[in-house]
Amino acid sequence: MYQRILVAVDSSPSRQTVLRTAGDMARLTGAAVHVVHVLASTVAFDTVMDLEEDSAAGAVVDEAVATLRGMGVEEADGELVRDVTTQEVARAISAAAEQFKADLLVLSPHHRGSFAALFNPRVSDAVAHTSRIAVLLVPEERAEGDGSAA
Repeated sequence: MYQRILVAVDSSPSRQTVLRTAGDMARLTGAAVHVVHVLASTVAFDTVMDLEEDSAAGAVVDEAVATLRGMGVEEADGELVRDVTTQEVARAISAAAEQFKADLLVLSPHHRGSFAALFNPRVSDAVAHTSRIAVLLVPEERAEGDGSAA
């Protein structure tokens, strides 16, 4: 069973579902969990701009590790990956999984229309297609009564 789980989180609310799923799996198997959050930047003309404040990104990691430990996951730690452009996020997540020697990578796909995905592919798709380990895509929880089809 899985012994080293890498959890990739972003600042969206979907990270809570991803953390609960990874935490439950880790408790069942006794796995170590490593959380990674990528502080992405974008380039506009000759300017590089972070898409998130460094302190906010660090807080995402700290909160994720605290959530896992609060669930009873004894071996939980995390890291913030910096200096990554939006086009390199999937590669940075895969590199973190390789460095941690993960045997499972857990993340959430963000749903968008096929037209939007054509111009801005999902990170989860890129990670899943290039990963050499098992990838678990945890869907975002639907709010009750949101009218979405299951």
